[in-house]
Amino acid sequence: MQREWWKEAVVYQVYPRSFKDSNGDKVGDIPGIIEKLDYLKDLGVDVIWLSPVYQSPNVDNGYDISDYQSIMTEFGTMEDMEQLIEKMHERGLKLMMDIVVNHTSDQHEWFQKSCHSGEDNPYADYYIWREGKNGGPPNNWGSFFGGSTWEYCKERNLYYLHMFAKEQPDLNWENPKVREEVKQMMHWWMKKGVDGFRLDVINLIGKDQQFPDGRVEAGEIYGDMVPFTHNMPQAHQYIKELNRDVFSRYPMITVGETLATTVEDGKKYSGFQEQELNMIFTFEHMYVDNGPNSKWSDEKFQLTKLKSIMNRWQLGLQGNAWNSLYWNNHDQPRVVSRFGNDKDYWKESAKMLGTCLHMMQGTPYIYQGEEIGMTNIYLDSIDEYEDIETLTAYHQRTQKMGEDPDYMFSCIQKKSRDNARTAMQWDSSEYAGFGENGCWVKGNPNYKEINAASQVKDPDSIYSYYKRLIQLRKQYPIIVYGDFTPLFEESEENYCYIRTLSDEKLLVLCSFSEKEQVISLPEEFCNRTAKQLIGNYHLQSRLVSDIKTEQAIRLAPYEAKVIYFN
Repeated sequence: MQREWWKEAVVYQVYPRSFKDSNGDKVGDIPGIIEKLDYLKDLGVDVIWLSPVYQSPNVDNGYDISDYQSIMTEFGTMEDMEQLIEKMHERGLKLMMDIVVNHTSDQHEWFQKSCHSGEDNPYADYYIWREGKNGGPPNNWGSFFGGSTWEYCKERNLYYLHMFAKEQPDLNWENPKVREEVKQMMHWWMKKGVDGFRLDVINLIGKDQQFPDGRVEAGEIYGDMVPFTHNMPQAHQYIKELNRDVFSRYPMITVGETLATTVEDGKKYSGFQEQELNMIFTFEHMYVDNGPNSKWSDEKFQLTKLKSIMNRWQLGLQGNAWNSLYWNNHDQPRVVSRFGNDKDYWKESAKMLGTCLHMMQGTPYIYQGEEIGMTNIYLDSIDEYEDIETLTAYHQRTQKMGEDPDYMFSCIQKKSRDNARTAMQWDSSEYAGFGENGCWVKGNPNYKEINAASQVKDPDSIYSYYKRLIQLRKQYPIIVYGDFTPLFEESEENYCYIRTLSDEKLLVLCSFSEKEQVISLPEEFCNRTAKQLIGNYHLQSRLVSDIKTEQAIRLAPYEAKVIYFN
């Protein structure tokens, strides 16, 4: 397998609004990120993925961009941005910008001009405009954020498409002028010194131009747009064009967020021979605790289902494409609260989950606070939530669809994106060290027990454990390039697998149970001298230790062990 720097890298996602506030306005900012670069360097990560800092009205926390080449005042200035790039590069860190090119803000100059009537308007087709049907929208599609995907514009007497909020109109990628605008903007940022892009919902840029009605599922109000907007042939055409004209011209990293993708889709987007993207973010494993109401269901995940999905992607892409590995991001609840145990086995399960993910084949992603085991916040009232998706879903489902408010609220406590957006917990001082006046969103009250300052110097902390995981990845090529073989696929208690590179083997054992487990080893690993590279109990993360394996290994609750054979 060809070696690439982005395969060997570990990426850390910074959600700037909630990372570090330098000026007391309750909003994290670019100077605050600069303050913490040494923390990230010490952790050992290679790339910082920066969520959007562009000019934005902030309807969707920056994912509604009004100017791609300006910095939101709350975050700082372009000079601050240039300094961030410089300070990162001084420390050997690379910067991956989050970019949204499926849609813009309705405040973007292009859309403002597109709303004007007149046949000679050069911006008329920068967005997707259609006539209404039967006195209503062009079709029955439902938006991701609730309501119709169509909004009426009186000036043009037409509807425009928005797959997300009505303030986020979709760009018309059928228009070559739009594609050229996007490419020139990307070149501009690469010349600024950034090292790559995470491309938000990039698999939605191609649409079925017939815009047919979608199927209305039982209990739903609107039709399903997915078959006509996700992973269309045009999307691959446009991404190949971006690769040809932009990506291939720089030693950069490209990661596509791709909703509703299969393994076969993944091979097309990130295949080594496809000339599209380095890797993609898939979401299938993030749906394992969905239920009848999709995301808004109070369901406990099944480990066998999670393993089945993760294993299928590991095996399906092996030798063909590259995986991105993540448990957390700005859109997902905290993994230690979701798949671990954030009460009785908080530290153990946080370390175990890190082990399970970082030992797989692919590029690992750490979301801010994951490295210290930050948890869900469990707010007490819907009025305390900020996230537009959460609020829209709550009101639509309780007021229009008859959902029980108490049940819906219990789902929101577990699944809301606000769980990921609480302030980074730096220390035990007031406001968790985020900023002198607090944070734009309510902070998690457990910051006095869970914070970076208490963990950086503690050899048994979650932070120290993540640091060791990253070190091992750099020391042992088998962790990056080894083949993946699953074990015990029917077990609901443990996730175990083998990595193989030439004559080397890595045995990864992870318990997802609150009870002690006995793992019967495959014969090839029995009664052999080996090295335990890491374990999450009793300071086992600190040193590589020689061991003699037996026929069975006991795992304590949420225990993880990584054993190396050569």
